[in-house]
Amino acid sequence: MSTSSSTAVPLPAAPASPAAAPAATPWRDKLNGVLFVGLMAAAVMQLADLPAIRQLGFSPLVVGIVCGMLYGNFLRGTMPADWGVGVNFTARRLLRIAVAFYGLNISIQQIAAVGLPGLAVSVAVVVGTLLLGTVVGQRLLGLDRDTAMLTAAGSAICGAAAVLAFEPTLRAAPHKSAVAVATVVLFGTLSMFLYPVLYHAGWLNLDTQALGIYIGGTIHEVAQVVGAASNVDPATTEVATIVKMTRVALLVPVLLVLGLYLRSAASHAAGGQGKGGKLPIPWFAVGFLVLAIINSLNIIPADAVAAIRRLDIFALTMAMTALGIETRFAQIRKAGPRVMALGLILYLWLLVGGYAIVKLAS
Repeated sequence: MSTSSSTAVPLPAAPASPAAAPAATPWRDKLNGVLFVGLMAAAVMQLADLPAIRQLGFSPLVVGIVCGMLYGNFLRGTMPADWGVGVNFTARRLLRIAVAFYGLNISIQQIAAVGLPGLAVSVAVVVGTLLLGTVVGQRLLGLDRDTAMLTAAGSAICGAAAVLAFEPTLRAAPHKSAVAVATVVLFGTLSMFLYPVLYHAGWLNLDTQALGIYIGGTIHEVAQVVGAASNVDPATTEVATIVKMTRVALLVPVLLVLGLYLRSAASHAAGGQGKGGKLPIPWFAVGFLVLAIINSLNIIPADAVAAIRRLDIFALTMAMTALGIETRFAQIRKAGPRVMALGLILYLWLLVGGYAIVKLAS
C-alpha cells in the first residue's frame, strides 16, 4: 500500500492562461494612466480659472505643469506604477495631436491684418531669439543642445506651447522641457507687469499700432500678451493678439527647418556617410498648418471651432500635466542657474532688441 501511494505523482495545476493577462494589461494600464491625467487636467482647468490665477496671466498649460511636478515629486507613490505608460502616452502622442489642432487659433486673415511691419517684426524676433538662445546657451553657458533650443523656443515663439512642440522633434527629456517652461513663467509674468508700467511712464515712444506689435512680438505666452496689452487699451490688445498669433504661425516653418538641421547633424555625426536617415518631418506641424488654412476658409461653424479650441486647450493641459508628472526636481537642479541665465539674456534681448526692431519696422 505504501508503494502505491509513493508512486502516485500529483498532476501539475492547469496554467491560468498566462498569455491572456499580459495582452490586456498594457492597454488597461495605458487607459487608466490617460484617464488619471485627464482627471488631474480637469482640476487644473478649474484652478486656472480662479480670478486670482487668471489675473496673473497663468494659462492652464503653465498651471498644469506646476501641478504635475508637485504630484510627480511628492505624491507619485499614490499612482500605480503601471499607469506610467498612459502618462507617457499623454505627454508624447496626445501632445502632438493637440499641437496640430492649435492651428485653429490662427488664420491667414489675422496675419494679413497686421501687415508687413507685424510680419517682419515677428520673423526677426523669432529667428533672432532662436539663434541667440542656441549659440549663447551652448557656447557661453555650457548647456546641452536640447535645453538651449527648448528655452529659446519658449522665448521666441509661443511660450509653453512652443516648448511642447519642440520636445518631440528634438526627442528631449521631460525635465529639459520643464526648465524651459520655468523661464517662460518667470519672464513672461514679469513682462505682463513691466510693459504697461514702461508705457505709462512714457519710456516706450510708440503709437497704438507699434505698441501692439511690440507687445505681441516680444512677450512669451498668448495669455501674457493679452494680460499686458489689456492694461493699455483695447486697440493695442487687438493688434498685440494678432501679432502674437503670427508668431505662433511661424512654428511650422521653424519646425521644418529644425528637422532639416537635425538630419544634417545626424549625417555629420555619422562621418558624412549617407544622408542622415529619413527627413524627420514633424507631421503635427503640417497638421497645424492645414488646420490654420481650414480655419481661414471659415468652412467650420463658429460654435464648432470654439468647442474644438476648448477641447484642444484641455488636451494641451493634459500633456503639460503629464510632462510635469514625469519631471523630477533633482533633474531641474542639475541644470542649475544657467538655464535661468539664458532666459534672462533672451528676455533682455526681447525687451531692448525687440524695441529696436519695432522702431526700425515702423
